[in-house]
Amino acid sequence: MAPIVSIVGKSKSGKTTLIEKLIPELKSRGYRVATIKHTRDDVTLDEPGKDSWRHIQAGSEATIIRTSTQITMIKPMAEATIEDIAHIFAEDYDIILAEGFKQDNAPKIEVHRRQVGPPLKNVKKLAAIVSDEPLDTSVRQFSLDDITGLVDLLETGFIRSKDDRVTLLVNDSAVPLKGFPRDYIAGILTAMASGLRGVGEIRTLKFFLKKGKPGQD
Repeated sequence: MAPIVSIVGKSKSGKTTLIEKLIPELKSRGYRVATIKHTRDDVTLDEPGKDSWRHIQAGSEATIIRTSTQITMIKPMAEATIEDIAHIFAEDYDIILAEGFKQDNAPKIEVHRRQVGPPLKNVKKLAAIVSDEPLDTSVRQFSLDDITGLVDLLETGFIRSKDDRVTLLVNDSAVPLKGFPRDYIAGILTAMASGLRGVGEIRTLKFFLKKGKPGQD
């Protein structure tokens, strides 16, 4: 799964503005970027009475709305963590920038502006603070305009090498793979797939297995 970094801060501190600046800088360096937005519970993209709303009410576990220019996925997920949401992106992106989620376990960059009050307190896994004033803190600080420096931090500290990547999910939970297990699993699956008729150069390989419950035929 792609690394996740949350952009946190008080309301009106400039979280969305910072993400808007980070995305083009990351893309200019060749990275694929996805974003996740945490918003209020009373905001909905699926209005009651609409066809997609009726699908979900009838019991569909997910629905996708397709227009001529985009698709929108609606998937009810009560109490979903940021990792649960990020799994939907799979391995299609190099980094995921999340807006909000200050209580989750992902590394965080706080946006602070003097006019909105003091910085947040007790933020877990705070990697940096982007501020319009110097702060008395041991956490690394960046100015609001230092987008290059901030992306350097993301690039060296969070984004994995563009070399071969292997991700293993067991029961929807990521299992860390390093060294021999990673190379062994990747090598076996790649070799097996390469031997199948009609398979050309393998750039990505996705294998999905869902086992029935014990006792099922």
